Amino acid sequence: MAEGKRPAGGDPAPGSRRRVLVITHEPTAPAGLLGDWLDDRGAAWDELAIYRDGADVAPADYDFIVSLGYEGAAYDDSLPWLATEIELLRAAAAADVPILGICFGGQLLARVLGGRCFPAPRAEIGWLPVRSDDPELVPEGPWFQWHYDAFEPPPGARIVARTDAAIHAFVAGRNLGLQFHPEVTADIVAAWVGPSHEVLARYGIDAAELLAETPARVQAAARPARALFDAFITRVARLQLSPSPSAGNPQAPPDPVSADRGPRTGR
Repeated sequence: MAEGKRPAGGDPAPGSRRRVLVITHEPTAPAGLLGDWLDDRGAAWDELAIYRDGADVAPADYDFIVSLGYEGAAYDDSLPWLATEIELLRAAAAADVPILGICFGGQLLARVLGGRCFPAPRAEIGWLPVRSDDPELVPEGPWFQWHYDAFEPPPGARIVARTDAAIHAFVAGRNLGLQFHPEVTADIVAAWVGPSHEVLARYGIDAAELLAETPARVQAAARPARALFDAFITRVARLQLSPSPSAGNPQAPPDPVSADRGPRTGR
């Protein structure tokens, strides 16, 4: 268990430590670098495995909420836990609790706030750059991407980053939605690629080459990812930033994740 991480619904954090709720949707999509950053910032963060544990939490108990990736679609109402998460995120928005949505979480955030999510015109998989209107908030990468769906931001949102295939970042109030994955580690990418060689081949992607380039890509992306998380706190969520004792070491350690998954439809 990561330092600062507690089961959702645990005791309140001591002192003035930030309380953060991290929503996960499958075992192979953990917090990764985001979790390391939360530990570095001294946050007390709760992981809510909503697909397994439900959502017996009060959003107003947290300083902000993060919704992570998933292989399915945020418009698939047949997912048994999706309505529960929609209700949770709506309650958070109503209480003005900031939300960071990543990939599936970004699509769901757009939907909750009045936008929509839908199949993208084409898939984006691999380490790819984005075009950013605000690189100090959302650096241009390259970032790891694995998605077949896209989002339309809610009315009044500011679009921050995009590619030719999809919008990749928007700000709506104190909330930030992302389509790419700033949180991945090499082990997370390996867990996603492992069972998906045939799927990747259909998109002209060599799985071995993708795995070979990933460790260096992760190392290069670690500092921009932490800068993005910091900017979310200060500029979007408008919260005070805690000191980072390991700011001089931006490389995230590998995360233990399972590769026992079938072909996936997205992240």
